[in-house]
Amino acid sequence: MEIGGYQATTQVHRGKGPVVATAVHHSHRLFPDSIPLLALDEAARAREEDPYTDVLARDCPSWILPAWSRFQVDLNRPPKEALYRTPQMAWGLQVWKGPLPEAVVRRSLAAYDEFYGALYRLLDTIVEEEGGFVLLDLHAYNHRRAGPHRPPANPCLNPEVNIGTGSMDRERWAPVVERFMDDLHRFECCGRHLDVRENVNFRGRELARRVHRDYAGRGCVLAVEFKKFFMDEWTGILDLDQFGQLRRLLRRALPGLEESLRRVLECEK
Repeated sequence: MEIGGYQATTQVHRGKGPVVATAVHHSHRLFPDSIPLLALDEAARAREEDPYTDVLARDCPSWILPAWSRFQVDLNRPPKEALYRTPQMAWGLQVWKGPLPEAVVRRSLAAYDEFYGALYRLLDTIVEEEGGFVLLDLHAYNHRRAGPHRPPANPCLNPEVNIGTGSMDRERWAPVVERFMDDLHRFECCGRHLDVRENVNFRGRELARRVHRDYAGRGCVLAVEFKKFFMDEWTGILDLDQFGQLRRLLRRALPGLEESLRRVLECEK
């Protein structure tokens, strides 16, 4: 699909089974005519994106990945908040040199609609074939905001894996949530059992809210925030060993997700 002269390239892969993943903040790509409008330097922009989460998403049976950076349009916010027009909308960062041209706004919101259209078509297919789905909404978050040589953020308030379930019917989907969290903690990763907790500092946002509203009873979204322990969040350099172990951990947890989902759906029959 072409949007304002640019090719919108949301990538979609349909595999087997009811588990699907997305990584809506993985991309660093902007519309070429947006780049001269930026006040934010590239390193600061990259630091607030979620690099490598697209790799984690592709390890799942089905996946959907947007083309554009969250600084072009944030797919995890409502449309009225999806463009970072003020510092208050972007962690105090001045993203743009001035007001955005209307053409850029229109094109960005068209990309927003294009992604959600592709997502819903994929979810409709999975519901038709499988009866329901689990959608992993994958993110990565910073924990060294004080600086690269300063102590990291308090681990008591920043688990290695935060599972956001704020908008779901928690009672209905309890078997899915609890099995996934238990598997992520139970299987060893990087020589330890990861600290996996629910709704500590992230509860999930617009993507989860929309899907839970529009696929009530059919779909469960787990907003998964991995702390950036597997990389240097200031340079973007990846620890290949730790990231490889994290990928294996996620893959090992996928069968339990499918099994627990099918158990929930079977209870309705």
